[in-house]
Amino acid sequence: MRFRLTPRETSFYDMFAASADNIVTGSKLLMELLGADNAGRAEIAERMRAAEHAGDDATHAIFHQLNSSFITPFDREDIYNLASCLDDIMDFMEEAVDLVVLYNIEELPKGVEQQIEVLARAAELTAEAMPNLRTMDNLTEYWIEVNRLENQADQIHRKLLAHLFNGKYDAIEVLKLKQIVDVLEEAADAFEHVANTVETIAVKES
Repeated sequence: MRFRLTPRETSFYDMFAASADNIVTGSKLLMELLGADNAGRAEIAERMRAAEHAGDDATHAIFHQLNSSFITPFDREDIYNLASCLDDIMDFMEEAVDLVVLYNIEELPKGVEQQIEVLARAAELTAEAMPNLRTMDNLTEYWIEVNRLENQADQIHRKLLAHLFNGKYDAIEVLKLKQIVDVLEEAADAFEHVANTVETIAVKES
């Protein structure tokens, strides 16, 4: 690890960890969505909205700290990118839940539960990885596994699209469901963006 002669602002590590923990909360709410009825889904959407607001607050706190810190633990651009990508994940998860409620979806297509399981696993890995930014240790397996999960998410997404266009659903229902599964796919992509940013930071700091 690169030797430094200047002190570093360490509160960023705690803020990234808090942001990732909040994402785990969001992924658990997605899991709850699967078995909920319409009334339950509306309540889950409210809790997801609160979690998304908490994520926004965490992101703004990181940006504020970035703008007010003379010394940062790694490149300012990488701090900004990491915070933004973490924020994107929460935004996509909240959007997916909101769409299910707004569209009054009676039954999600088979395969959505697999999408959400992938997101939940990626959330756990991301939360476990953030504290390791302090030392840059044990991160390689994290970004390799998240990239593998994103590839798995791509395959699930393609199968879901094929299912939606097999003639079982009417055109309007296809549009609604496609928007939901697309947003969940964007969440998987955002997890990969976080992992790629962490890899970039680790390479620079090695």
